[in-house]
Amino acid sequence: MHTTPQTLLPAYDHRPGTGPTLVFLHYWGGSARSWDLVVDRLPGRAVLTVDFRGWSRSSALPGPYTLAQLTADTLAVLADAGITGYVLVGHSMGGKVAQLVAAARPTGLRGIVLVGPGPAEPAAQITHEYQESLAHAYDSVESVAWARDHVLTATELPAAVKAQVVTDSRAAADAARAEWPLHGIAQDITEHTRAIAVPALVVAGARDQVEPVDVLRGNLMSYLPRADLTVIPRTGHLIPLEAPAELAAAIAAFTPGR
Repeated sequence: MHTTPQTLLPAYDHRPGTGPTLVFLHYWGGSARSWDLVVDRLPGRAVLTVDFRGWSRSSALPGPYTLAQLTADTLAVLADAGITGYVLVGHSMGGKVAQLVAAARPTGLRGIVLVGPGPAEPAAQITHEYQESLAHAYDSVESVAWARDHVLTATELPAAVKAQVVTDSRAAADAARAEWPLHGIAQDITEHTRAIAVPALVVAGARDQVEPVDVLRGNLMSYLPRADLTVIPRTGHLIPLEAPAELAAAIAAFTPGR
């Protein structure tokens, strides 16, 4: 396992292994370790996990923290790690970044897995009032815990994982924490998503309140030229933490030979 030093690049962990490298991009409030339960179920696979600019080990990096910057950072990390063949796996905010990376048609990209992703076309619920409210979801330990238990999940997480969600959601630069709800979530990227040329798998939680299945069908699938949809039963928005075994199996089934 190779870990980057804290430089102008976001921090990332790179584990060599078999197959195209699985490049994991985390959700708003998450970190590289949000994928640990999934990565542990993919033994031997080449894996790279990133702490986005402004989050966790990358919290000291200067802005901007826009989707465009996170996209550029992802491409820079891939170049720094020397990765030549890979599949992007993006969750929520990370799923929107993955769409933008894929739209650039970088050399070596074999496919994308979008996990409860921010859709290409913002949902009707993304009003100014909704954005202002969402921007305060991580203001305190108590507000994070409430969002985790009443909005983000549909199942009971282990105590250690529940604590991790709180810690990671608070371990961010203020401007990075505000960028997604106030700007990124409302950004229409349909023209970019239409340009994606690689196969895509969209993974949805059957009980996801943040990115419901019907929103992903209407606001994302219709813009992806080559996409399949998998719905994981009983699961909310934090799919990598709520259903890591099912998600790892879906990723493994999608990636052989890519």
